[in-house]
Amino acid sequence: MYRSAFLETLAARGHIHQLTDAEALDAAAGAPGLVAYVGYDCTAPSLHVGNLATIMLLRRLQQHGGRPIVLMGGGTTKIGDPSGKDVQRQMLSEEAISANKASIRTVFERFLDFGGGAGSAIMVDNADWLDRIELIPFLRDYGRHLSVNRMLAQDSVRLRLEREQPLSFLEFNYMVLQAYDFVELARRHGCRLQMGGSDQWGNIVQGIDLGRRVGCPDLLGLTTPLITTADGAKMGKTAAGAVWLNPDQLPDWDYWQFWRNTDDRDVGRFLRLFTDLPLDEISRLESLEGAEINAAKIALANAATALCRGAAAAARAEATARATFAEGAAGEALPEARVGFPVGVVDALTAAGLAASRGEARRKLAEGAVRFDGEVVTDPETRIDRPGRLSLGRKRHARLVAA
Repeated sequence: MYRSAFLETLAARGHIHQLTDAEALDAAAGAPGLVAYVGYDCTAPSLHVGNLATIMLLRRLQQHGGRPIVLMGGGTTKIGDPSGKDVQRQMLSEEAISANKASIRTVFERFLDFGGGAGSAIMVDNADWLDRIELIPFLRDYGRHLSVNRMLAQDSVRLRLEREQPLSFLEFNYMVLQAYDFVELARRHGCRLQMGGSDQWGNIVQGIDLGRRVGCPDLLGLTTPLITTADGAKMGKTAAGAVWLNPDQLPDWDYWQFWRNTDDRDVGRFLRLFTDLPLDEISRLESLEGAEINAAKIALANAATALCRGAAAAARAEATARATFAEGAAGEALPEARVGFPVGVVDALTAAGLAASRGEARRKLAEGAVRFDGEVVTDPETRIDRPGRLSLGRKRHARLVAA
């Protein structure tokens, strides 16, 4: 279908949703050194699993000789992307944005090579140019090229207006600044391609159009599908909260378990999207049936965790799963909760993060969903006087250790 190895790989692994000019992009990708970027705002100390689809786009680009740019939104985070949002984002301080940016960078160092060679990834911050914009010159030089009609037609704006939900002038300008980012990266780094999730299509097209009008023609766009699970849930959202990429926000064990618990119907798709396993091996794994599909899920969990957290973390998590489920022990990769013994079981559940509140802990106890070292606990007045494994259901566990 495509001549370039880059697009052929993206198509084979399910990464492509839309292209602005498939023929031109195929030709550009077939030449060495294609430069492309994805932007990430610094709204939290970590990105989450939902961001992995675009991170893997950058990884595939580098694997095929291109140069990835990670654009950190030190400037745009001060505004907030209205895409997919019903309300305005919380405004963050300069200090919080800077701290989030530093934390997020550590994740990209796992997926991309920033070594400094010709094809090495670079990370830039759009605050470097957005913070220096002067309003009147910017409006004169760029604002006159941006169509308000087109901006109003974008889903991120149109849906908010149709629902009569507030959309501030600040948020309305987000797409203007994202379009300008593309132009700046084209001028500074020779960037020709912007990639993103399918919800960014309108913003990407706006940047391409602005580039054409201000002397940066031939810009290109590619989006990847927004990933949902087989049951229709948004990728990376669980009952316990977001699946964060940084270990400070989510222990290795929980990250591994997220992939291990993948729905049978999603295993092959996720292996293609989120691992580097060869396609023929993935075909073999997804053809497994019955109980054997668990081997494919473990392969997915190991490969995805090794990419994000390192091979040692994946090995520890697998060993812990074996100890926890097959041998009834508490493996070392289980998250720890430090408590003072004796401790009430309700307090232990909340301290371990297995229950969000004391009320939820009591409900789970009444449902018979709580175990300590394999024994069911139902009485909320129970006191635990020693270290051990506290479990909620079959899949969530923590080790209680002395504070």
